[in-house]
Amino acid sequence: MYKNTSGFFKPTELSESELRVAAINLLSRREYSRHELYQKLIARTSSETYLLQLLDRLVQAGYQSDQRFTESFIRSRINRGLGQMRIERELKEKGIDQDLIEQSFAVEIDWFELAYECGLRKFRSLDLGDYKEKQKAFRYLAYRGFSMDQIHFAVEHYLELQKS
Repeated sequence: MYKNTSGFFKPTELSESELRVAAINLLSRREYSRHELYQKLIARTSSETYLLQLLDRLVQAGYQSDQRFTESFIRSRINRGLGQMRIERELKEKGIDQDLIEQSFAVEIDWFELAYECGLRKFRSLDLGDYKEKQKAFRYLAYRGFSMDQIHFAVEHYLELQKS
């Protein structure tokens, strides 16, 4: 499967039909963006033009769709408790077009409530009256991709809940 060349392993090159089967096998497990699929398969072929044609045919046949990938990816990241900014950055890294990202985020999601729910577990162990602890909460939610407005809402909402 792999050839050993100077200490590094390089995948063996696949014929055109084997490359098509490999692409379909990858897509049968989960959704991939076109860019991800390209990155996975380029090492397995010497013909970049054939790979690009193959990717076009997969899109035309409905096997690969950046729209479907984006929707699935957003759903999974929201379920993990990540914010819009982080999800957008990860989608860009996966080669998704900015217009498609904006179109996919047109669905109404209450990011403020999501930030609150995400931080709730973390906030229980922190004394948010203490400045350093509050900063920990801010960093935690910022790392997860929430905006400062959303973080302020989540922290203030939790403090109100704590007082009552």
